[in-house]
Amino acid sequence: MNDTVGLPERTAAVARAIEFAPFLRDAARLLPELVETFVDDGSNAAIEFALASGEGEVGAVLRRRRRALALAVALGDLAGELPLERVTGALSDFADAAIDSALVQAIAERVPGAEPRGLAVLALGKLGSRELNYSSDVDLILLFDPHALPRRPRDDPGESAARIARRMVELLQARTADGYVARVDLRLRPSSEITPIVLPVDAAITHYESSALPWERAAFIRARAAAGDVALGTHFLDEIRPFVWRRALDYGAIDEIRQLSVRIRDHYEKGRSIGPGFDLKRGNGGIREVEFFAQVQQLIHGGRDPSLRAPATIDALAALSHAGWLQPEIAAGLAAAYRALRTTEHRLQMVNDQQTHRLPADPQALDGVARLSGLTAGTALIASLAPHVAAVGLQFDALVSEAGERLSSDPQQLRDQLQNIGFADPDTAARRIADWRSGRARSLRSIAAQTAFEAMLPTLMTAIAAAGDPSHALNRLADVIERVPSGVNLFRLLEARPALARLLAQILSHAPILADQLARRPGLLDGLVDDSSFAEPAGAVRVAADLAAAIAGGPLDHALEITRRIVNERRFAYGVQLVTAHRDPLVISRGYSDLAEGAVEVLASATHDEFAAIHGRIRGGELVILGLGRLGGRALTHASDLDLIFLFDAPAGASSDGAKPLTATDYYNRLASRIVSSLSVPTAAGPLYEVDTRLRPQGAKGMLAVRFDAFDTYQLEAAWTWEHMALCRARPVYGSAAARERVVKMVKALLCTPRDAAKTRTDAAKMRLDMARHKPAAGPLDIKLGKGGLVDLEFAIHTLQLTNGVGLDPSLEIAIEQLADAGLIDAALDVDMRLLLRMLVILRLVAHGGEPAPASRALVAEACGQPDWDALLEAQAAARQRIASFWQEVKRS
Repeated sequence: MNDTVGLPERTAAVARAIEFAPFLRDAARLLPELVETFVDDGSNAAIEFALASGEGEVGAVLRRRRRALALAVALGDLAGELPLERVTGALSDFADAAIDSALVQAIAERVPGAEPRGLAVLALGKLGSRELNYSSDVDLILLFDPHALPRRPRDDPGESAARIARRMVELLQARTADGYVARVDLRLRPSSEITPIVLPVDAAITHYESSALPWERAAFIRARAAAGDVALGTHFLDEIRPFVWRRALDYGAIDEIRQLSVRIRDHYEKGRSIGPGFDLKRGNGGIREVEFFAQVQQLIHGGRDPSLRAPATIDALAALSHAGWLQPEIAAGLAAAYRALRTTEHRLQMVNDQQTHRLPADPQALDGVARLSGLTAGTALIASLAPHVAAVGLQFDALVSEAGERLSSDPQQLRDQLQNIGFADPDTAARRIADWRSGRARSLRSIAAQTAFEAMLPTLMTAIAAAGDPSHALNRLADVIERVPSGVNLFRLLEARPALARLLAQILSHAPILADQLARRPGLLDGLVDDSSFAEPAGAVRVAADLAAAIAGGPLDHALEITRRIVNERRFAYGVQLVTAHRDPLVISRGYSDLAEGAVEVLASATHDEFAAIHGRIRGGELVILGLGRLGGRALTHASDLDLIFLFDAPAGASSDGAKPLTATDYYNRLASRIVSSLSVPTAAGPLYEVDTRLRPQGAKGMLAVRFDAFDTYQLEAAWTWEHMALCRARPVYGSAAARERVVKMVKALLCTPRDAAKTRTDAAKMRLDMARHKPAAGPLDIKLGKGGLVDLEFAIHTLQLTNGVGLDPSLEIAIEQLADAGLIDAALDVDMRLLLRMLVILRLVAHGGEPAPASRALVAEACGQPDWDALLEAQAAARQRIASFWQEVKRS
């Protein structure tokens, strides 16, 4: 029997666990033999029992071991048999072994029989220092050696590494009835918002040697090679050691660490001081203050003294004391506080196996945690912690007093400043800023980001106060700050460019779609730095030329990434031109369309080139892509889908001439599928376009690509009236000049084919009625689907086009002009169409299809050429009345 503690202490620990911790109670019920082992033989025997080999699927075995270990460690902790270092060490050792097992399994599944090498797992944070919490994420960085990583013969090393890494994470994080193994956090890798989850080791070394941020230095104080190819991980850490430990004092980095330390003081209003609701990790005098105290000292002195580079906090405090940089009594006091705070943190997490750090605010729940710890009540628990919190706070105050003053930390002073710059509701704005400073937003987790944020805040808040709707702008700014992966570059840009801050305020006030895009890809704002972003939109030929030059010489994945970046930047800039009333919405609508056409041209060509590298080309073959709907009519909105039809022609019996030849039908159908994927698949640069191919013959049941002659026959013999109406806005957007001309002539001939006018009108009226039933208007301002809206106008125009063979142009403006010349339509309807199209384009951007916010109504009215909102409502109502009447006349004629 282990004689560290007696049988009564162990029995009491079990009783408290069962009474006050539901998670431990359930585990004890499932593992009675482990509980018996603990009571009879002690904590070490219980831990050995928990980790005893089991059989079955790797993930299931690891989950059962994790639950058993959690129970064994908790009981040893509650009995006072295991010190903090033993608790965290056991949890960390298990995490190392579990990660390694999951990685070995992932490699074996991918490449059976391969030696598990070439992929290293670096542990950072508390796992890196072997101080893992009872219920904690594991912070990992994954690196691979493309020359050593096992992979299938034709696998790309990076893709193979990513698949292995994803499978490893899945094995660890998947939750079943047995729980989970570990929550994995991979966001500490460089540029985590855009980089793959596993990085080539040489590229990672280059990053840390040349462009890493100061906060990453502090992160690597606690880094170690924990699993996988440990030799590879150790090699990497050896290579970047000069980045982490610099002989010369880096005051810039130290100041950033101190500034981050200062921000801790603004975490969680109710958890600032010791008491119910106190945040053990972030509160004044809490765990993080001990950690930062030690790390700042290590960064200052560790470059010259390797003995100070201990990853674990308690070890670091002892090393600083031994080297004479910290008085022994201070080091001892901080270490004692750290043990007490971490132990209580573990007790909180034992209750329900939750990653929590806050003492319960509810007295009954607080009493439960105290009694789990062997105390009489929550007041006794707080009393036991109070001296430790005070001691930590005293030392931390002395450390951060060396830091410079930061922007408006006093709530009353902040409120007064906000009122002075123009906020009608300074209290709400002050609460927003306090919430951002609390540290919950991932964009503000780094010291560099927080420093840049504070520097640009006065400029941006001044701009928001002067914006049309400060309240909406603040809400959307909150979305950006809370969702953007890394905000440092965005904040620095706004600090350096006050005019850009004012522009951002307008975006936040009026355009939620643009604000959402900024939150996902803050780099979009970079494109607005120079005046070229406000130039008139380029035509499709120029767009295609620009994109082709940008992707020249690169593989298809490079082309996809670059095209998405450029297109999204331009589309964003066009939206900004709308918000700032810089350009007529009709011009922007054509710009959106030409941008999409250019992207189709370039990506279809790039996809065809890659496809031909395997399958060759078909001599004499042609592929044409027809754009329909708003793309065909050059009238896209900010986020329109692309309606496409793929047509091909090839000599009879032709096959491709590549290493893997295909018949013409297979060739062009597979190529069309690849092109759709190239246009629609998201990449790190974001999505591009949603593609709709349902207008092809026989819809979703038909082949994706159809021969010219088969398409012609289908349209003549089997197509419905609605399919002919769709062809009224068909326009080739890809293909050789000769092939495009053939398709244009074919479509025109189809549209000019004699037809029963009465049946066409009846079909059109029925289709419009069916559409109204299945897709009703979203509200009174649905100027597309509502009565007298754009769809009614389009149905009327297409019906006239089909029954008269006049005005056969995909552009509604040109169609109306030609129909008016023929006396079939009132030319004044062109004005009505333009008004509604302007409204559609601007409302798609500022109102998500509903009514715009009151502050945006003047902007919408101005964009539509009206003096104010009431005048716009009156004008659109009159236009819709005329269109509704016209549609009724067309149906009756």
